[in-house]
Amino acid sequence: MTSLTPAATRAHPGLGRRAVAGIRTTGAMTLLAAAATRAAVLDIAARRFSWSECTLQAWFMVRVSLLPTILVAIPFGVIVSVQVGGVAQQIGAASFSGAVNGIGVLRQGAPLVTSLMIAGAVGSALCSDLGARTIREEVDALRVMGIDPVRRLVGPRLVAAVAVALLLNVVVAVTAIGTGYALNVGSGDVSSGTYLGSFVSFAAPSDLVLAELKAAVFGFIATIVAAHKGLGATGDRGAWPRRSTRRWSSASSSWRWSTWR
Repeated sequence: MTSLTPAATRAHPGLGRRAVAGIRTTGAMTLLAAAATRAAVLDIAARRFSWSECTLQAWFMVRVSLLPTILVAIPFGVIVSVQVGGVAQQIGAASFSGAVNGIGVLRQGAPLVTSLMIAGAVGSALCSDLGARTIREEVDALRVMGIDPVRRLVGPRLVAAVAVALLLNVVVAVTAIGTGYALNVGSGDVSSGTYLGSFVSFAAPSDLVLAELKAAVFGFIATIVAAHKGLGATGDRGAWPRRSTRRWSSASSSWRWSTWR
C-alpha cells in the first residue's frame, strides 16, 4: 500500500503511528470477539450462563432503543412509500408497489435502521456502563477475585444485544411496511387486496432470514466495539460519561458510514 511506504511515512510522521494503532485496535477487537463468543457458548453449554444478567441487559437495551426505533421507522416507511409510489404511478405499475415497498424495507431498510439504533442507542449506553465500571476499578476487582470480566460482563451483554437486534429488526420491518400500507391504501392509489397480494407474491421467508442475519451481525459488531471502548477506558471518574459518549458516537458514526457505503 502506498500510504505505508517510507516516503509517505516521512512526509506524514503520524501516519505510521495511526496505522499501527488501527491494526492493534482491530486485533484487540477480534480477540475480544473470539473470547466473548467462546465464553458465552461454553457457559450456555455448561448451563452456567448468567441468564439473569442477560435478561436485565436485554430489557435495558429494549427500553433505551424501542421508542427511537419506532420513531425512525415511521418516517423511513413514509419516504420509501412516497418515492416508490411516485415511480410506480409514472410507469403504470402501482399494483406492484406493495412488493417493492415490502421487499425493499425487509431486505435493506430494516437491517439498516436496526444498525443505526444498535450503534447509536444501545452501543453508547453499553460503552458508558462498562467504561464507568472500568474507571471505578470494578473490572480490576473482578480480576482480583478470579472472575473473567469478558465472561461475566461482555458475554451476557453480547447475547442480549444480538437478541435485541433481532427483535428491533422485526419491529422496524413491521412499522415501516405498515406505514407504507397505510399511505398507499389510504391515499386510494391501490386497493388493500392488491397491495397485500403483490407483497405476498414476491416476498419470501428467506428475505426475513437474511434480514435477521444482517441485524444479528450488526448487533454483534456494535457490542464488541462498545465493549472494547468501555473496557479500555482511562481518565477520571467525573469526565468519563461525557467523554465515552463522544468517543462512541464518533466511532459508531464512522462504522455506520462504512456500512452504508
